[in-house]
Amino acid sequence: MPGDMYQEYTRLGEKVDLPDDPDKAILDPVPNPHTDVDYLARFVAPEFTSLCPVTGQPDFAHIVIDYVPGEHLVESKSLKLFLGSFRNHGAFHEDCTVAIAKRIVAAISPKWLRISGYWYPRGGIPIDVFYQTGEVPKGVYVPETGVQPYRGRG
Repeated sequence: MPGDMYQEYTRLGEKVDLPDDPDKAILDPVPNPHTDVDYLARFVAPEFTSLCPVTGQPDFAHIVIDYVPGEHLVESKSLKLFLGSFRNHGAFHEDCTVAIAKRIVAAISPKWLRISGYWYPRGGIPIDVFYQTGEVPKGVYVPETGVQPYRGRG
């Protein structure tokens, strides 16, 4: 049966509560069906939220995650739950952005990963945070993120 290989993933197809902390969230690796070629997978979270660790006020970002899978992909529902777990988490923009990248790398060991965190202004200053694991594998097409420089973001 085609779906049998995914039976061990308990969050797929089930109602799952949003983890209340990123450390409690689980990122599920799933087998990459195309390990014979390098390709780019992109996740975009245009309404990412976290909390300022000092004031407790909400922070908002447009997050773009690009990666070239190795043996595994990151299962999208587990990623959605992981990103949502930052909603009540206090951390600076730089910490959130890099922590997301590190957790994905730890979960799936991609051949390459880049995260672009376009944070909306706090105190009138937008903060953009970028991280990548190294050089893009040869021959992989990496499009621009599509997020404009800050002018009201849109």
